[in-house]
Amino acid sequence: MNKELKEALDILEKEKNISKDTLLEAIEQSLLQACKNHFGKADNVHVTIDPETCDFAVYADRTVVEYVEDPALEISLEDARKITSRAEIGGVVQVPIQSKNFGRIATQNAKNVILQKIREEERKVLFDEYYGKEKEVVTGIVQRVMGKNVSINLGKADAILNENEQVKGETFQPTERIKVYILEVKDTPKGPRILVSRTHPGLVKRLFESEVAEVKDGTVEIKSIAREAGSRTKIAVWSNDPDVDPVGACVGMNGARVNAVVEELRGEKIDIINWDENPAILIENALSPAKVIAVMADPDEKTALVVVPDYQLSLAIGKEGQNARLAARLTGFKIDIKSETQAKESGDFYDYEEDDEDDEEQDDQE
Repeated sequence: MNKELKEALDILEKEKNISKDTLLEAIEQSLLQACKNHFGKADNVHVTIDPETCDFAVYADRTVVEYVEDPALEISLEDARKITSRAEIGGVVQVPIQSKNFGRIATQNAKNVILQKIREEERKVLFDEYYGKEKEVVTGIVQRVMGKNVSINLGKADAILNENEQVKGETFQPTERIKVYILEVKDTPKGPRILVSRTHPGLVKRLFESEVAEVKDGTVEIKSIAREAGSRTKIAVWSNDPDVDPVGACVGMNGARVNAVVEELRGEKIDIINWDENPAILIENALSPAKVIAVMADPDEKTALVVVPDYQLSLAIGKEGQNARLAARLTGFKIDIKSETQAKESGDFYDYEEDDEDDEEQDDQE
């Protein structure tokens, strides 16, 4: 048994996560390459390797001839009968090749073939591992700041946090641990190129999945997310269990769950609202914390007119229009917000309660 080789393959399989079959295949290819370098050709050479013991043997098929012209392909009858007494002219015998007799260059080339295969497999294993984590959140350690980009170590590979995927105002220090969302994993000759984000809405979704058991098991669904990274996020949630309050589940006891997410996002405000199939109710919820008098939504045109009390207009629109903008993204509707006075003046809205009172007075007079 080739104990040293077997132990080396076992260690590589365990540490590098490279299958033994792949390594044995690399050894086979390296031996064929060594034969080609040593003899000039290897078309008639084959290698046998026992996967259990890792014992290997190299043979060359040579034709038995009376006069040898090409030693790499032919063998004399006299030499052939030293291998097998049944050798005859025109027959083929398998001639054992001693790999230890290969020259220095052939040996070095064989070594390079094995090392190249190991590097390729390492790269493939790393790519497969992180490709499977696309659209997931992972914890990384800040390595260094490269201009406006940041290098994040994810354990077995480094990721790149580009400037446009960073939250404005966030700063990072080397060795700092942060959570990032894996945007994309590309396979390159130098290994996987991993792009991560701190601004993607998926980061918020995955953080809630890790903090809220009901979201993770599917009892509560996050139907929609609208985010302005570093400032504010609105999420619409729905419960598949009538006994479970989706908003309450995401907020947690004394706000523990949502506060854990806010802390990870470094103070970003999060509004959690109830999802509703009725677009008017959904838009009203989305404009929270502003109070709404009426919503007139057109599902076909994806437009909506929202009427709010005069004193609630600035709150409904939000600072620099943020509340209205996030509500529009969350619902998918183009939202036009008007105060009660503006709506009455434009004829878009009138007070139904006053109209009802006029009808009652007219009935009394009759």
